[in-house]
Amino acid sequence: MGFFRNQFSNVVEWEEFRDDMIFWKWNNREIKKGSKLIIRSGQDAIFLNNGKVEGIFEDEGSFNIDSEIIPFLSTLKGFKFGFNSGMRVEVLFVNTKEFTVRWGTQSPVLIPTPQLPGGMPIRANGTFNFKVSDYVTLIDKIAGIKQSYLVEDVKIRITSVLDQLLMKWISREGKDMFNLQANASDIARGIQEDLDMQMMDIGIGITGFQVMSFNYPQEIQDMITKTASHEMIGNLQKYQQVSMTDGISSGKVQGGGAASDMAGMMMGMNMANEMLKNMNQNNQNSNHQNSNNQGNNQSDQNQSQQQNNNAGTPSSSGGDGKKPNFCPNCGAKNEGANFCPNCGQKLA
Repeated sequence: MGFFRNQFSNVVEWEEFRDDMIFWKWNNREIKKGSKLIIRSGQDAIFLNNGKVEGIFEDEGSFNIDSEIIPFLSTLKGFKFGFNSGMRVEVLFVNTKEFTVRWGTQSPVLIPTPQLPGGMPIRANGTFNFKVSDYVTLIDKIAGIKQSYLVEDVKIRITSVLDQLLMKWISREGKDMFNLQANASDIARGIQEDLDMQMMDIGIGITGFQVMSFNYPQEIQDMITKTASHEMIGNLQKYQQVSMTDGISSGKVQGGGAASDMAGMMMGMNMANEMLKNMNQNNQNSNHQNSNNQGNNQSDQNQSQQQNNNAGTPSSSGGDGKKPNFCPNCGAKNEGANFCPNCGQKLA
């Protein structure tokens, strides 16, 4: 009897384990009496019977199926092994770790922008994180029809909708199209929320989403670099002026003289407008300064006049400030002295 028991016993374990495998199914075999279940670190084992979950085991280790597993199964807890028969169930092994995946746009995403009628072609790259969040949904939508499921399968599913999500969140109002990196966190947070809602349908949760960089076409990147020091990013008029100047100087604006003449005329008009605007601004500043100066001069004149008036005002002694020719006290003739030479009366 012992010989046959050992002969029929087997080991239930994840035989084809890979770091990039999300789950693997042990099936199409009978579990014999005396079999062992082995669960390694980072794995959960789910017993299935006719597609329904019988039990979920999360502790790592080696377990005797007869005594340590069957008593915890929902509808199979009373199962009795026969001498020549075993228990036919499926065991789904799930990788419980959080996966990190790199992503990148396969082709430029055309982001609508008023500056460019055809849209701004932008590439982006970064990483996202996910893990299995709902075993029942995963079994119902994926594991029921697949033997295994890889990280690459999830990546394909996510990248198929990533372009639309990038377009949605980059185009949100308030985003500076020429400085998207400043809004990378907000864009990534919005994409993560949308992806999590979509992947929830297959029992997978998106635990993180990062945008490492946005990449512009080379000609756009060159213009951004050139205009950054002049604070012209996003100013279409200055962008056109610089582009026109570059085109004329490089000889790219041609066409039998007509196109070049038209470009030169446009550039000249723009430059003239800028000069007139600057002149008007300078004149306004000058007039404002002159007005201030005139006001100050008028104030000074009023102050000087007030001082003169005060000087001519009679003193408290009753005099008018002039020295009399004769002393008002004794009648003696005054020769320009401040005091009467006869009686000493103050004359001024």
